[in-house]
Amino acid sequence: MDVQQRIKEQVGKNPVVLYMKGTPQFPQCGFSSLAVQVLNACGVNRFYSVNVLEDAAIRQGIKEFANWPTIPQLYVNGEFIGGSDIIREMYESGELQKMLQSVKQQA
Repeated sequence: MDVQQRIKEQVGKNPVVLYMKGTPQFPQCGFSSLAVQVLNACGVNRFYSVNVLEDAAIRQGIKEFANWPTIPQLYVNGEFIGGSDIIREMYESGELQKMLQSVKQQA
């Protein structure tokens, strides 16, 4: 399976996917840490995460998949949401909490 197919499968099978540097328990950059903190603040404590530092093909492939140059990248119900700045802005406006409400109910 090629990298794009693997990413498509990960995004399609999991309601919340965060491509990040490190893990939710040990983020390896401030932007990834912020993304995890925002998800936790929204009540989403369990989500699928992919440590891009462990797989160079995924690290490059995810940038191409979303046509987005930076990591972290958040996907909710198969839809690309954005990076840490967008996640933070959506959280501050209350939009992210509304989006994640259905996901929390599924868990």
